[in-house]
Amino acid sequence: MTEELTAEHHLRSPAPGDLAASRATVERVVDNLARVMRAPAETLELTALSLIAEGHLIIEDFPGVGKTTLAKALARSVGCSFSRIQFTPDLLPSDVTGVNVFSQQTGEFEFRPGPVFTNLLLIDEINRASPKTQAALLECMQELQVTVDGASYGLAPPFMVMATQNPIEYEGTYALPEAELDRFALRVSIGYPEFTEEAQMVIEQSETTPLDELEPVASAEDVLTAIDVARRVYVEPSVGEYVTRILRSTRDDRRLFLGASPRAGITLLRVGKARALLEGRGYITPADVKRVAGPVLGHRLLLSPEARAAALEPGDLVEEILSRLPVPS
Repeated sequence: MTEELTAEHHLRSPAPGDLAASRATVERVVDNLARVMRAPAETLELTALSLIAEGHLIIEDFPGVGKTTLAKALARSVGCSFSRIQFTPDLLPSDVTGVNVFSQQTGEFEFRPGPVFTNLLLIDEINRASPKTQAALLECMQELQVTVDGASYGLAPPFMVMATQNPIEYEGTYALPEAELDRFALRVSIGYPEFTEEAQMVIEQSETTPLDELEPVASAEDVLTAIDVARRVYVEPSVGEYVTRILRSTRDDRRLFLGASPRAGITLLRVGKARALLEGRGYITPADVKRVAGPVLGHRLLLSPEARAAALEPGDLVEEILSRLPVPS
């Protein structure tokens, strides 16, 4: 990297004090999650980075590994409002967004906000609701607003949807459409803990529930500040071109029926910038992009029938694309 670019980094990057304070905020949140979750450090970091990158999160894993606990732990770690919705086949869109109710006192209809009017929204088993109810989330996830009967109502930032789903149970479920999957910044899984950690967890949680004792370690203002600092992390043009080459490689790969969208590239850069913040840097590197590319792109890609028959996974194809693309110096 040339001296001229290095000087530009210093000119356009966040101030060192702001960067250090925001990094400390993210680290406190990650450490707080680790008090409750026996999960890989990368999973806990990505959960926190999704919030800082202004993204939404899918937690997909087997039953009983702590998907809901992880989402609730993030909510309790920050001083933001929190709502939870259990998605079921009989849930209506108005149960999510809110509804206009006639008031006999005023003689007019009054809007009663639904649970979506919050900072952190947990949607348990998102694929159990009908497509019509799932579609109620599209506007709020993309535009931070809800439209009911022609009137729009804004959502207060920060706003994050955390959705859980079971990857092996399909009876009574509705697959999320591509338009909704593309609105989720990241997909993470927790997995089963190591033997010693699981043995310790079984003993600990038979006596008490760590989640009940979890206290906030960051305020809503801390989160908004970290979001602003992450936005201002510098992106050198060659890194933007590198992200674009990744996107186009997914579209040109015949093993993929659907490649990554431009929105996926924007999200990849945002999450990469949040990763750079966590590393204490005011600029993003190709290594930041490569580290988060799998969780950001994997759930957005649709395999061709031949690739599914060959038991390929989207994440494997992302890694293959990254391995063959030249990395800017």
